[in-house]
This record gives sequence, C-alpha cells and structure tokens, in this order.
Amino acid sequence: MRITRIHEALNGVIDPEIHRPITELGMVDSVTIDADDVARVQVLLTIEGCPMRGRIEQDTAEATATVPGLSRVEVSTSAMNEEQRRELTNRLRQGRRQIPFNQAGSLTRIYAISSGKGGVGKSTVTANLAAAMAADGLRVGVIDADIHGFSMPGMFGITAQPTKVSDLLMPPEAHGVAVMSIGMFVPEGQAVVWRGPKMHRAIEQFASDVFWGDLDVLLLDLPPGTGDVAISVAQLLPSAQMVVVTTPQQSAATVAERVGSLASSTEQEIAGVVENMAGLTLPDGSVMDVFGAGGGDRVAATLAESVGHDVPVLGRVGLDPALREGSDQGVPLVVSHPDSPTAMALKGVARSLVRKPRGLTGMKLPLSVAKG
Repeated sequence: MRITRIHEALNGVIDPEIHRPITELGMVDSVTIDADDVARVQVLLTIEGCPMRGRIEQDTAEATATVPGLSRVEVSTSAMNEEQRRELTNRLRQGRRQIPFNQAGSLTRIYAISSGKGGVGKSTVTANLAAAMAADGLRVGVIDADIHGFSMPGMFGITAQPTKVSDLLMPPEAHGVAVMSIGMFVPEGQAVVWRGPKMHRAIEQFASDVFWGDLDVLLLDLPPGTGDVAISVAQLLPSAQMVVVTTPQQSAATVAERVGSLASSTEQEIAGVVENMAGLTLPDGSVMDVFGAGGGDRVAATLAESVGHDVPVLGRVGLDPALREGSDQGVPLVVSHPDSPTAMALKGVARSLVRKPRGLTGMKLPLSVAKG
C-alpha cells in the first residue's frame, strides 16, 4: 500500500530537461520499504554525469517523504543502459521520426524572424521576443537557423551543450526558453563552412531530433537575406509565418521588401514587420531619428502589395544601449529591465504575435465517418 502511495507521489517529480514525470519516463527503477520503514528509491538517469542529478535526487526524496509512516528515505541513482535509453527515445518520439510541428493537430505557432540585410538587430529582437513570451508563461523554443552567424547561445548566456539521450537531444534552457544552435557544438572562434544541403540537414535535425516538448511558440532566427536557409525553413516548416525586421532607413527598408518576393514564392504568411532602431531618446526627453523614420511603414505597405493582404507594423523598438548590453551579457532586456520603454515595446510585439488563443482553426485534421 505504501509503495503504491510512493509511486503516486513520484508522479509529481518532473524531469527538469524533459518536463515530464519521472514515472512516465520509466526512470523509477525500484521502490522498496524494509522492516525499519526505510524507503529506498532507485532512479535511472538518462546519461552518466547527468547535470540534473542533484535536483532529481532531492525532488524524489522530498516527494517520497510525504508518504506517512516512513522512518527515512534513501534515493540512489544510476544511468540507463542503451536499451532503456532507446525505449525512452521511442516513448518521446511516440514511435515517429519526423518533425512534430508538422503533425496534424500541432498547436505550436512558428515564426521565422527574418531581415533583408544584416545589422538590423534581428537576432536581438528574436532573443527578446522569446524571453518576453516565456515571461508571460508560454513554452517557447528557439532554433538558431543562422548557421554561419549563430548568436543565440551568447544572447541567452548558454554555455552548456545539449544532453543526448540515444539519438535525441534535450535543448538547454535559459530565461525559460529552450534553445538549439550549431554554436553549441563548435569550438569558440571556429567558422562553420557549410553549403546549402548541409545547412538544410542541420535545420531538419534541430526540428526533428530535438525533444522540444509541447511548445506554444517556436521562433527561428534566420540569416539575413533570402538564401538557402530561408528556403529550407519554408520547406521543412511550411506553417512558419515570417516576421520581418527592418530599420527606419531607406536602404534597409528597400532590401527588406525582397522578403515579400520570397514569401510569395514559398506561399508563406507574413505575420508583420518590426521596425528596430526607431529612435534614440536623449537626456532632455526628445527623440533623435538617427536612422530616419518611416521604414517600417514603407516595408509593411510594399509587403502588403506583394502578398495581397494587410501586413501590420507589429511595433517600433527604439535605440537603447541597454538592449545591446543585455545581448552581450546573455540576459535579454525584457528580463533585466522589463519596465523600460524599449522592453515594453518588445513585449508589445511578442503579445501581438500570440494574442489569439491557440486553436485548430484552418488545420486539416484526420477525420473518418462511421456509417450506421
């Protein structure tokens, strides 16, 4: 009876990386109670040297101790063998090896953050949008699809590598956001010299061979321009909507408009435009338009013409030294200074992207009709 109650208590112990109960994952190897009422729980960890070992042991001990009548609780751990890891991987994949976001009934919203040219702050916007959504209680993932110019690990302050369980990767998390980047596998200072097909395969693996869990939102930080990666994302994640980041200046706006041509070719929706570096607030409270004004409106109008429907300007984000400092320090501005005007602008963009509740409207669902 008490052993059953211990198993029930362990249903509340959640694996910190997989975000599921350890009982559901087959991690509880054995539970015994001896004549002196000492409970011993053996827990299987996914890998040797699991970084979450201490936390899992503590959570397991605390949960077991809630069962009345025990004199002491002892928790021991060991690593799963290969067969057990394969079983766990199959359980997480649910028997399928394909991109989960493309499955019928997936409720994950996917946004590809793009720009016509580099230097417009696209990656900084991506990191802050993800952190803002996570702060609002959403489950958020980020794929750093800028293979040659990866930056997400640094912007989130992530130095750890993904945990590998058989052939499935567990993405590291920071500020409530799960992140996957090729930069987690490359020595510091080493360039990634890959061509289109290899980059396509990397993005495919990030989408299919990573355990993302039940995400509310997946953001992809695309490289600048409309090259191989943007086309690969459209093919691999056809439900992804594009968010175009530009600056107010004419040259950046003109280049950003080319994204409309890509969206039309790949039949992708454009969720809207973000105008970054929209103005610098001076000590006297006045605003200096360092890069001009109106670029976001111009891009939105041109994109609307190209795709045949309205494209909104989701927000305007001002120039702010703290935004750059946060990116350098691995702490997004929306986390470090959540009430600053720039952070509020970024949070406004994030909330506009997720304002509508998740639903199955417009999705094709597998239905069958039973004949009476």
